[in-house]
Parts: sequence; C-alpha cells; structure tokens
Amino acid sequence: MTPLFSRLLALAHDNHAAFYAPGHKGGQGIFSGLAQVWGKEIFRADLPELPDLDNLFAPEGVILEAQTLAAETFGADQTWFLVNGSTCGIIAAILATVGEGEKILLPRNIHQSAISGLILSGAMPVFVNPPYDPTWDLSYGLTPESVELAFQTHPDIKAVLALSPTYQGVCPDLKAIAAITQRRNIPLIVDEAHGSHFKFHPNFPPTALELGADVVIQSTHKTLGAMTQASMLHLRGTRVDPQKINRALQLVGSTSPSYLLLASLDAARAQMATMGETLWLETFALAQQARQTLASIPGLKIFDPQPQTGIEYFDPTRLTIDVSGLGLTGYAADEILTEPFGVIAELPLGRSLTFILTFGNTEQDIQRLINAFQKLSQNNQAQYPLDRPKIPTTQPETCYGLPQLSPRQAFFATSRAVALEASLNQICAELICPYPPGIPAMMPGEKITAATLASLRQTLQLGGVITGANDPSLNTIRVIDY
Repeated sequence: MTPLFSRLLALAHDNHAAFYAPGHKGGQGIFSGLAQVWGKEIFRADLPELPDLDNLFAPEGVILEAQTLAAETFGADQTWFLVNGSTCGIIAAILATVGEGEKILLPRNIHQSAISGLILSGAMPVFVNPPYDPTWDLSYGLTPESVELAFQTHPDIKAVLALSPTYQGVCPDLKAIAAITQRRNIPLIVDEAHGSHFKFHPNFPPTALELGADVVIQSTHKTLGAMTQASMLHLRGTRVDPQKINRALQLVGSTSPSYLLLASLDAARAQMATMGETLWLETFALAQQARQTLASIPGLKIFDPQPQTGIEYFDPTRLTIDVSGLGLTGYAADEILTEPFGVIAELPLGRSLTFILTFGNTEQDIQRLINAFQKLSQNNQAQYPLDRPKIPTTQPETCYGLPQLSPRQAFFATSRAVALEASLNQICAELICPYPPGIPAMMPGEKITAATLASLRQTLQLGGVITGANDPSLNTIRVIDY
C-alpha cells in the first residue's frame, strides 16, 4: 500500500490542461536535452500541492496516510516527511526543544546542521568530546558517564542531542543515555541519519526509538530507497510537543515541496515493510564477503570494533578501511580508486575510507571494490609513493564548558578577517568544516586553539576540503571584532 505514490502516479497520467506551476507543465515545456536523457515520465509526476495530493504542512489526505504508515513501520507515534534532508529535521528538533539562552548537550562531532539549529534557536551548547581512537583517528559516541557528568556541571540542560550511528557505523549506549534523560524528564534527540535501515533486520543495532529516544531524524535516502534529500523525523512519547515540531518544520521547510521526493519516501517505506529483511540478508552476505577478502590484502586494515567505551553496537554493512599501511592517505586513495578503477567511497579521511553497502549494491560492485584494492596494494610502492600519513595521537579532553558566545550571538556579531596565525585565542565568527563529513572544526562563538589550527592545516595538507570559511584556503579566518 503506497497512498501518496499511487495518487501521484494517477494524477501524472490525468489528461487535463495545467494552469499551475511548475512551468514545464508536466514535461511539455521541458528542455529537450533533459527529456532525452530522463524521459518525460518523471516530469509528468513533478506536480505541486494539488488538492488530491494533500498539503505537507497540514496533511489530511494521502500525505497523512503515508506518514501514518511510516510511523507504524518505523515504530514512532508520529512521523513527518522531510524534503530538505535531515538538516531541516535536526534544526526543527532543536527549535522545538530549546530556546534563547537555554542549554543543550551535544557531542563535539555533531553534524554542522546542529550548529545551524543553535544559531537559529539561540540555544547555548554544552559540548562533550566523545571517546577518541588515535589508532583509527576516529571519534565514537557519547558515553552515559559523560552525559551524567555534564548534568552535574550544568543541571539546567534542557535537551540532549546524540549521534548514532557515526559515519563508520558506531552506535553509543543510547539505552543508558535515554535512562538519564528520562529521569530528568528532558527530551533525547538522536541524529540517526545513517541508521534508517536498522529496523529491518535483527542483525542491525536496535533503533534509537527502540532504545528510548524521543525525537529521531533519519536520512531515508542514505541507506534506503528514497531519493536524495528525502528524510523523515520520528516522534515518540510526550516530552516533545508535536505542534512545536510542526511549527519548526514550517520555518525551515520549503513551501513548494517536491512530490517526487515525498512519493519516494512512501515507496521506500513500502519496500522495507514488505521486503526489507530479505533484501538486507543479501547485503550482509556481500558485506561479509568484502570484509573477509579485503582483510587478506597486504597493507589494509578493516574496522571491526567490539563493544567498548563509546561503542555499544556496530553496523556490519558499513565498511571502513585503513589504507595507511599502503603509505597512502584516505584522500589520496580515494582519488586513485575513483580514477582509473571507478570505485567511489562515501567518506575519505586522513587514514581511512568508508563505504556504504546497501541492498542496492551487487556482487559485481563488491568484486570491483576488491579488485581495485588488490591492484592498489600491488602497485602502491611503484606508482603511488607517499609518506605514511601523520595522524594525531592525543585524545581531546572531555569538556563541559560553554563557548565564549552562543553560536547565534557570534553569528550576528561584527567580525573581521585576520591571518591564520593571528587568530589564535580569538573568538571564531565562522562555521568551518572539513568536508566530508561536515563535522565542524570551529564554529561561531568558540575560542580558536592551537590544536584546532593544527588539525585544519593537516586536513588541507592531506588533501581534504574546508567548507564554510570565507577563505577556503584558510590564509585568513574571520573572528569577532570587539
């Protein structure tokens, strides 16, 4: 049953004269090059909020039916479809739970969308550095101990935002963290952007909703069959007012939502409800094949963590490979694998590459991945001689302090550009992120430290890209002008 998708399909083939947007009128006026490549069918279904298609922000018909089915499938009390990605869901969750000057606890490796939520809400972040593994140069998840200590330091925290899973598939002990927030009757928001598939096979970690989260945001497009940008926000329990979620989503969501994206959410939900376990069982087999074969290739190390501090569960379909044994950085290996081998990773980092495996991958994909790494291992000394990447080995201190200014105050403050060296101990006025993964290295309101500057320099030296800065080369940084 796909109420929204089915209604959209029927209207796409309804014979009528269109005097409404979009301008291409069901593909009749579309650029011929697009029609030749994509066909006209996709444009027939590119329809606006017609009466029969319901209204995303006041659903009463097929959107409401589709969202209700999604809530039942994913285990929520209420579900909202998102067409602006998980970004708008995370921002909306923050806006619905904390206001100007109120404190929210977040891990320091949170996505930059959460910082946008802080800027818009005026909330004050209490950042916690999650456990850091210098062997892999990876940060894991929030620990219950760090959350408890944060509350002791800041008993007026109004909400907690956790990340689960990380890009590498690591999930923290959300059940214990939820017990802490529930005792205080405050909401637990979980950025589960990379975990929309967890519900559909017992080999996956439990979902954040199952473990006690109040609000969960999922990028349905990342690991399920929805189109890019199509995401969902799930609510469970009574700690967060659904009307506040509604109002917040109207602030950050488009008033002209794409029904192609909305229908893809409906279809992705139906696919998982009817075929999910079977599809994912095949993916597990491919993931296991890839792990076993790649682990035998000289110079490679496969990320396969066991439960430890910051790691309660692990997604076995997330494949992270350390290539430093080949004398390569993750960035360099990514370029080589892309051309000439045609193998493209989700996330290159200083010493590793992360690959997302889903039911959309085939046996041929896995073999291509394996063949590329076999050739890379055989040829790296002759063709790709590089020094081994230098990776930091110091663990960041857990910090429960507050930034000098709230992200909102800093964002709107007067700022000036200074040379990188002169920015030390100044207050940052920019949101500066190595990308991917889009985790802020510096954000508005934070004091600029020597360690952060060194980390950014290293990212550029290793071939990473810096986003958010006025000067992408980082010759200058904008700081608060007192």
